[in-house]
Amino acid sequence: MMKKTNVKILLLSLGAWLAVHGSATAGKKVAGIVPERLTCEYRMAPVVDMAQPRLSWINRAPEGAKGAAQSAWQIRVATSKENLLSGKADAWDSKKVKSGQSTLVKYGGEPLRSCRTYWWQVRVWDRDGKASAWSEPARWTMGVLDPSEWKCRWIGAPWQGEESLVDAGGEVPPPAPMMRKSFAVDKKVASARFFGTGLGYFELYLNGRKVSDDVLVPNQTNYDKREGLNSGVIPVDDKFREYRVMYLGYDVTDMLQQGENVIGTVLGNGFYNAKIHWVKPYRSPRFFGQLHIVYEDGTQQIVSSDESWKAAQGPIVDMLYSGEHYDARREIAGWNAPGFDDSAWQNVALRNAPLGRLVAQSSPSDKVMEVLEPVAVEKLGEGHYKVDFGQEISGWLHLHGLRGEAGRRIDIRYISESPNGSNSYTMKGEGEESYHTHFSWYVFREVELTGWPGELRPEQLRAEAVYTETEADSYFECSNELFNTINRIWRRSQTDNMHGCIASDCPHRERSAYTGDGQAAFVTVIHNFDVASFYTKWIRDIWGAQNVETGYVPNAAPWQPGCGGGVAYGAAMNIMPWEFYVHYGDRDMLESNYEAMKEQLRFMDGWVDADGIMLMETPHQWMNLGDWCPAFEFPAAAMVHTFYRWRCADFTARAAEVLGHDDDARRYARLAQRTAEAFHKRFYDPEKGSYGPYGGNVFALRIGVPETYRDRVVAALAQDIRNNGGHLDTGIFGTQFFFEVLAENGLNELAFEAMNKRDYPSFGLWIEQGATTTWEQWDGGNSRNHPMFGGGLTWFYRKLAGMSADASQPGYRHIVFRPQPAGDLTYARYGKRTPYGDASIDWRRENGRFTMTVEVPVGSTATVYVPGATDAASAGADASDLKKGLVTFESAGDGYARFSVAAGRYTFRVG
Repeated sequence: MMKKTNVKILLLSLGAWLAVHGSATAGKKVAGIVPERLTCEYRMAPVVDMAQPRLSWINRAPEGAKGAAQSAWQIRVATSKENLLSGKADAWDSKKVKSGQSTLVKYGGEPLRSCRTYWWQVRVWDRDGKASAWSEPARWTMGVLDPSEWKCRWIGAPWQGEESLVDAGGEVPPPAPMMRKSFAVDKKVASARFFGTGLGYFELYLNGRKVSDDVLVPNQTNYDKREGLNSGVIPVDDKFREYRVMYLGYDVTDMLQQGENVIGTVLGNGFYNAKIHWVKPYRSPRFFGQLHIVYEDGTQQIVSSDESWKAAQGPIVDMLYSGEHYDARREIAGWNAPGFDDSAWQNVALRNAPLGRLVAQSSPSDKVMEVLEPVAVEKLGEGHYKVDFGQEISGWLHLHGLRGEAGRRIDIRYISESPNGSNSYTMKGEGEESYHTHFSWYVFREVELTGWPGELRPEQLRAEAVYTETEADSYFECSNELFNTINRIWRRSQTDNMHGCIASDCPHRERSAYTGDGQAAFVTVIHNFDVASFYTKWIRDIWGAQNVETGYVPNAAPWQPGCGGGVAYGAAMNIMPWEFYVHYGDRDMLESNYEAMKEQLRFMDGWVDADGIMLMETPHQWMNLGDWCPAFEFPAAAMVHTFYRWRCADFTARAAEVLGHDDDARRYARLAQRTAEAFHKRFYDPEKGSYGPYGGNVFALRIGVPETYRDRVVAALAQDIRNNGGHLDTGIFGTQFFFEVLAENGLNELAFEAMNKRDYPSFGLWIEQGATTTWEQWDGGNSRNHPMFGGGLTWFYRKLAGMSADASQPGYRHIVFRPQPAGDLTYARYGKRTPYGDASIDWRRENGRFTMTVEVPVGSTATVYVPGATDAASAGADASDLKKGLVTFESAGDGYARFSVAAGRYTFRVG
């Protein structure tokens, strides 16, 4: 028997090797490119519920290779890893497809089945027709595709009713319910997968262990209808297009055991039962899920949430905004493990299903993304300490190695300039204890602890930064350390504000998914992080929040109202899908949002006067904002509103052209042109040659000023800046365009000067005051953790370093490298993992010589502008590359020599 098993393992191993390395290519020269980083719907191993998920990969060329390209691909998909590795593509074999496409290839095989994991590989052919080996295997899991396949019920704590026990002035809810179900496994398990969710948040356990490192799940959506929306500071009609509830999928095969098993959950309140002063909660917490077990003999078992589950109150009392308190004396040992006697527990209560449609959470979850150790510990008194972690994060404190008497309460005060919620841990007095928050988060650099038992040791504390799992896939660095610090603190502020797969305005006071803040910083975020899946989800939230009757898109989505909004906020519906398309090449993003883009413009039309000027004037002033948080004064709201009408019309026209809606493309292009003409006619002052300060000239130049007086406007903008001592004078929307508009109009030195300031108003002023995040206002008022001003930082990447995506060949299929050195900078570099692979630029000035190196990924081409050169020789282009056609000189002018280059790494030297 042992010999047969060894032979079987050997044969499987040999089959796997041949499958990966390709027996068909044995004895042949294989391709010079290798497919790597296989993703499904932008993620590795996601749970999805669409009929045709999209598959992508990145081709890597050998070090030093140039001109590499993919000429064909083949995908094979199987229902098991064993089938895949043995060459049995029982779900789909695409055969060889002649195409350079390596992103977002739609699955085209047999109909996909619920709750099944699919394994896939790809191989590619290079430009010479040589095949690569098969890639390493990748996988995705299908969710529950047919609503009838859900066998579970919504359940909740029997001591709560359907409605929330809290409202705007209500009491803190009872302790978080723990719920459990015991079940038997008496056969060998082939696979076991859980699908389900808990509102507001839930943690899932199986046989005493938490099944995942996800926290604060599910992701935030507009779960259901609720009361009180059409009142308060920002009223909104509950006529949203869509309500959604996201469910998670987990593979728990290895967690089951023969005999008794226990599945359990703890429910937090989250946004579903949040106590906020401006809106009522949805409902009381509830859970919904099922464990789908497939045995090796082919039989199946489903363990579902239903009235047979048992419930008890646990040690957690939580509210998202006001914090969490944990009393370890209320812990119930072994409650989520086999062998526990739950006869004293109550049966759960059945709950009504929320209105929201159940959809698989294919977007990333929140996780503990970083761990910070203390940089300073100060003893303030007996059991009283202040601890500094060096930079402000969003997350919680994790306590370790505590020993003390039962009933001792440790209070944790997270030090922040904004309301932050409270937190405490009450000890049970048994051995070493540890704790971290479960269902909320806090914003802090420093914490103050009272009630600490004994002497605090630094190793007993760590700060855990919690945010939605988004990988930093880029780098920026230059010789100006202030610029590096500005970029770094903005990145921290951005991640601090990413929870539940939305981007909030601030992570403490409001935690609202403001659409205006989001669109202002959108492109900067894309230049720093891998956020394709993140924004796929959030843009869908914005689409879902649109009023189906009027086309109005509210100030936040999912709608969690705050203090203000306006035309620039709803404009996210048009701006974000287009910019997403430009940077990821995702045509489906335009297709799915195109009608909503048109509807938003229809809403805008209702506020346009006979001259073509837009001014939204509802009875609620906070809905009519123009720019926001200006350095000195607001520009005219009508100017800002009309600018965004132009921008929305322009992007909608471009989307229509891409989608082949030619009549619409012409219609919206004419609308954009008419709006631009109205803008110039109304706001240009011919006597002053200016549209005014505080962003007026910036907005005008972004639209495009008529050539007859463009030079006067550029001069006026320069004078505005000089009048302010070289500083910017803009709010969040003007700042988004400020630096790049200067660079595009011959004023890059002024852009450098403004970014390099350390007094009011500037990013540097914040840093001088010790900021480790970006702030809400230039003077430091209100929140000091707001990423919205980061919109202006694209100047670092697209102008100063000089790398841009080309909208005509989106997704970095074609890249434009055009550095604009400024000031006393001696070097700058920027790099990003694009959909086709790593792209980068690195330039330096040294001893009178300018050197720049660019990297173009396989599948992309680039246009390279070499400053100070006039031809191929003066640019130091490699003669061999020129001869082979890898580098082609195109033209010279405006201080640059222009070249087209193929994939690869190229260096140019001038001087």
